[in-house]
Amino acid sequence: MDRNTPDIKNKILIVDDDESVNNFLVKFLQRKGYVAVQSVGTGKEALEVIKKEDIKLVLLDIKLPDMNGIEILGKIKEIKKDIDVIMITGFPEEDTAKEALKLGAYDYIMKPFDLAYLELCLFTKIIGG
Repeated sequence: MDRNTPDIKNKILIVDDDESVNNFLVKFLQRKGYVAVQSVGTGKEALEVIKKEDIKLVLLDIKLPDMNGIEILGKIKEIKKDIDVIMITGFPEEDTAKEALKLGAYDYIMKPFDLAYLELCLFTKIIGG
């Protein structure tokens, strides 16, 4: 595999309760060559997918209707320690960012997304990780 090409076998899960964000990110990632991309709208759905599928990376919103992203991050790491998680939020809070990183999140990205930075994070974790 060319080092500059995404590995299509690596699965990415997007977890955001905003359907337009999910749709945007799925389309963006697919245009970048990541074909194994899916999205869900709740923490419960995310945990079910992670238990059943070999997910490589999760883009996880902090504010979800059923649980907060920090709680979900902790549960993800209990289920599969080696899953990479990038936290996403429209409500930046320094304490939350620090807590997420302490719990094992790879990064913490603000909405609206800096797509070049998001792509760099994905490239680093999927290709280089």
